[in-house]
Amino acid sequence: MRAVGAFVLAVWSVCLFGQPALADKRVALVIGNSGYQNVARLGNPTNDASAITEILKGAGFDLVDSRRDLKISEMRRVFRDFANSSRDADVAVVYYAGHGIEVEGTNYLIPIDASLEQDLDVYDEAFSLDRILVTIEPAKQLRLVILDACRNNPFAKAMKRTIGSRAIGMGLAKVEPASPNTLIAFASKAGSTASDGDSKNSPFTAALVRHITRPGLDLRKAFGFVRDDVLKNTSYKQEPYVYGSLGGDDVPLVPAKPVVAEPLHNAQADIRRDYELALQVGTKKVWDAFIASYPSGFYTELAEAQRGRSIAEETRIAATEKARLAEQEKARLALEGAKQAEQAKAATQAIAAEEARVAAEKATQVEQAKVLAAEKLRVAAEKAADTEPQKPAQQLASLPSPDTPAPKPALSQAEMTRSLQVELRRVGCLTGSANGEWTSASRRSLELFNKHAGMKLEVKLASLDALDAIKTRPGRVCPLSERPAAKPEAKRESGPEAKSQVTASEPAEKPQSGEIICGSGGCRPVKKGCRLGGVRNSTNPSVRVTGEVCD
Repeated sequence: MRAVGAFVLAVWSVCLFGQPALADKRVALVIGNSGYQNVARLGNPTNDASAITEILKGAGFDLVDSRRDLKISEMRRVFRDFANSSRDADVAVVYYAGHGIEVEGTNYLIPIDASLEQDLDVYDEAFSLDRILVTIEPAKQLRLVILDACRNNPFAKAMKRTIGSRAIGMGLAKVEPASPNTLIAFASKAGSTASDGDSKNSPFTAALVRHITRPGLDLRKAFGFVRDDVLKNTSYKQEPYVYGSLGGDDVPLVPAKPVVAEPLHNAQADIRRDYELALQVGTKKVWDAFIASYPSGFYTELAEAQRGRSIAEETRIAATEKARLAEQEKARLALEGAKQAEQAKAATQAIAAEEARVAAEKATQVEQAKVLAAEKLRVAAEKAADTEPQKPAQQLASLPSPDTPAPKPALSQAEMTRSLQVELRRVGCLTGSANGEWTSASRRSLELFNKHAGMKLEVKLASLDALDAIKTRPGRVCPLSERPAAKPEAKRESGPEAKSQVTASEPAEKPQSGEIICGSGGCRPVKKGCRLGGVRNSTNPSVRVTGEVCD
């Protein structure tokens, strides 16, 4: 079948979009300005423009004119040529990534050769948004302008004002299109700036690639998904905004693919086979390919849950490594007796990194719970589909709606133990790893939680009651000085000597005091009868550093 063949090809070649044959004429102009001559180069606009060009060509646009690093004279010529292309088009799209500026309520795109030494220069050296709207005015059904140009603008800081009261704003100014069926999308709402991003593409463009060319998806809903993705990926610091209005009918950028009549049960069986193939690979790229091949349906919802888990796990791994490095740097500065300001800065960075790690672990748990719930529904749906082949799988089961609480998945003992350990780490009562084994260190951590939370939870075994109780605590419960240090567990051996070996190892697991000293070889508890205090540096007696003082 064509859908199945398309997905298998997508898994191995990562071709995310087909080439639909469409009647309406759709044209697009894509510009990415990175190589500015008078201010620092921008990293992502050319990459962003390439990504948008690829998805528009893949979506079957009749014309995609893609340009990079344009000077003002080149921009004027390009838009003049594009006006001719828009004259008989049904849909006209302009995408721009680069610097933009707002002067006296008017928005301008900035070419790479602009200097903008004073505010009057924008009229000669920049290209106004109003001119772009005039360019695409002839398009019959839809006029769309997408501006990833709300970055922090270096031109505005050095620009001289010829009139002291002339306003030069942050980001771009709010705009209301005069023509119907016109949308203008900003990477960040009026008066605020947007992030260029730390990866290959900006957060805004990365979200656009995922959503705006989904066949049959109304543009207003697509930009709603873009907004949600950007807010989530920027910790709610950047909110995209859309200006303009459309009518009551759905207006997709890419029309829905025609439905091919074929036996329903066979189609579902083939989709299930492709889902299982994607599950074996399990990467974000493969899940993107699956969702592009099957934009809607029960298995698409499952794939989106799996994709969210993959992203959350990648984020968790990166955050854990960052927290580890920050803690090492803090310990190094303390050991070397660095200046208090440097140590304070390192401590602040370590705390922020730890909070990010905890948040990432929590997000991973949430996504894992969604996957477990989705997999449970999948199994039920497949059993029902096997017994009632005349009913589509979409009618047999579906993921819970966002407005209803998701059912709690049945956790194994190891999964429940690991979840409890992760929560104990989050509230500051456990320093060891969340390995799913309920060790003596884990029991002591739960005892500490009981002590500081005023509770009497059972500590001998990990339980759901303890997990639910700790989840209700929003922040740290155990103070830093009382967290039990992570210790290796004694290996249990078979035979009559096993009991005595375990008993003999337990005292070594208990730290001698609540303080920990760190050095180049790692961290360890302070020896019994000793404490942390100021000692003289052996190489420079006039400098006092933090060390172990024994009475």
